[in-house]
Amino acid sequence: MSAEDRQSQLAREHKERQAKRAEQQKSTSKRNAVIGAVIAVVVVAGGLFAGVRLLGGDGKEVQAAATPDASSTPSEDAVATPEPSITAPPAPVTCSYRKDTSGSPMKNVGRPPAKPNLKLKTMTITTNHGDVVIDLATAQAPCTVNSFAFLARKHFFDNTRCHRLATPENSGVGLLQCGDPQAKADGKNPTDGQGTSGYVYDSENLGGIPYTRGTVAVAQAVDAVNQNGSQFWISLADETDQVEKAYTPFGVVSKGMEILEKIYKGGWISNPDDITGDGGSNAPKIPVIIKTVRLS
Repeated sequence: MSAEDRQSQLAREHKERQAKRAEQQKSTSKRNAVIGAVIAVVVVAGGLFAGVRLLGGDGKEVQAAATPDASSTPSEDAVATPEPSITAPPAPVTCSYRKDTSGSPMKNVGRPPAKPNLKLKTMTITTNHGDVVIDLATAQAPCTVNSFAFLARKHFFDNTRCHRLATPENSGVGLLQCGDPQAKADGKNPTDGQGTSGYVYDSENLGGIPYTRGTVAVAQAVDAVNQNGSQFWISLADETDQVEKAYTPFGVVSKGMEILEKIYKGGWISNPDDITGDGGSNAPKIPVIIKTVRLS
């Protein structure tokens, strides 16, 4: 092969290589354009999906519904994620105490605070016979417990006498009643059971605890409504559960029931001058003196 022929051959091969490279570059550019378009579609679709999921018509998160084709099946591993629930905090308790306008004899030591202490669990009554401990229903009767806590701090109950012992024989019920700061508990004083703290408040937890043996409830006049004060009674017989559910139950005796049983079995002193007409000043024969009351 002559030198000219060899040069012509090399030129032809160089031209063929250039044409092949140009064709490859053209094919690669086209493929990249297609891939770029697909990616753009995926990104736009993903953005639309996220937009629909995060920005529902009412501003809440929603998930777009997909239309399944015939070949699609739900994933066994897919687990729905529940939305977090929001629990509103309990409303704060506010208590209201108003002036007692009944004209009854009273020992006025002020009024309790409007905000009760909801952590109180027990009320301990120290008597001349020993301690009687009451488990309090503070959550159910917060304003009642708040009142007793206030009066206890003011030493309202110190050196007072439980003035009434009711039994099924003399009253149809069985209970020991205390909390009258003026009571003499001698079976002679006609106003025993009339004394108050100078303020009243509404009933709570009616029907929440049955008036069975050991239940502690606030006393009020038979014809009174929402006139709770300082007096309270402790049920000593199951017959008391037949009483109309009109008296706020705020606790149950957990210790010292044997002391109350001794008082109960000791009998009562009938008061012929009882102005209540329902045995409200029939005093226990065994005197019960409250030395102090404390809540904790």
